[in-house]
Amino acid sequence: MLWEKIAGQEKIKQKLKDSVAEGRISHAQLFSGENGWGALGLAIAYAGEILASEKGANVLQKVESLQHPDVHFSFPVASTDSVKKDPTSNQFTKEWREFLTENPYGSVYDWLQFLGIEKKQGIINVHEAQEIVKSLSLNSYEGSYKIMIIWMPELMNIPAANKLLKIIEEPPQKTVFLLVSEREDLLLPTIVSRCQLVKINRLTDDEIADYLIKNKEIPQNEAFRIALSSNGNLQNAIEDTNAATLEFETYFVQWVRNAFMAAKTPSVLKNLVSWSNEISNWPRGQQKQFLLYCTEIFRQAMLKNYHAGNLVYMNLGVDGFNWDKFAPFIHGANIEEILSELNDASYHIERNANAKIVLLDLSIKLTRYLHKKVI
Repeated sequence: MLWEKIAGQEKIKQKLKDSVAEGRISHAQLFSGENGWGALGLAIAYAGEILASEKGANVLQKVESLQHPDVHFSFPVASTDSVKKDPTSNQFTKEWREFLTENPYGSVYDWLQFLGIEKKQGIINVHEAQEIVKSLSLNSYEGSYKIMIIWMPELMNIPAANKLLKIIEEPPQKTVFLLVSEREDLLLPTIVSRCQLVKINRLTDDEIADYLIKNKEIPQNEAFRIALSSNGNLQNAIEDTNAATLEFETYFVQWVRNAFMAAKTPSVLKNLVSWSNEISNWPRGQQKQFLLYCTEIFRQAMLKNYHAGNLVYMNLGVDGFNWDKFAPFIHGANIEEILSELNDASYHIERNANAKIVLLDLSIKLTRYLHKKVI
């Protein structure tokens, strides 16, 4: 049942099931992939598979409800009004269960927003590491495996990482570490070297559309439209179902027009400053969704420019926007740079960077890229 609720990833699911059936359970594994690809859900389902192999399928309900006493979670936290000093995961157990139930593909920003502390930086601190060591030193409740799922270990500070190195390398008997990371490159190499890598792939458009149709009751045509623009990320697709499309169209057209004119008319830069200030007042989740929306428009423009208009499904009717006039400015010489900058901007916003600065920097770079000549 746990496996069935995860979109796609059939090959990885089977590989994980086989490792349990064949008794090849590595004591430390690193599930690496974007939050919208299902890495955390796969780790939880795998934990259920491991426990069920010894205790039977009756344990799965406890695992699914995040209440199995031998499945422990560690995740980034920060101080709140009710938890002011040395916050650790076990002080947020109730909120964590609610969050994952409502938002199984959520990002770390979504989690901090759920706690009402989205302006803070969540970390896994040394006090958390001490709690992990302490909890794993105890016997398992049901006489089977103890499983520690660490979500976003790249947000572990250095003292915490050093504290956990030895226990990850030499854990107590029948203890399994499952690290779930979006950016394995930000982890200490010494931690990565101690883990077996489980590489999670981006979802296909069909997998995302199928999930939206079955779980969100989205009409088929709309589900495929959303899937095409989600870049293989189910969380993006879920957020897109609630996106204010007309508002996004208006701000996109305003943005690219001012960016185009600013290269020859520097006074227009003040319009980009105003634009950046307005967008920065949006919730960060909406800012990220807008940047994803912009990413897809630029991709569509390149398709239009290279005579693949049959693949262009987005219609922008706001303020006289014209695909034929816009598309020639998006081509092979600038598309990679534009998409890379959009992706970086989204990443920095999620990591709580100053949105005004990030968006203005992106806008200034766009003024250059729009005037870049085809090689």
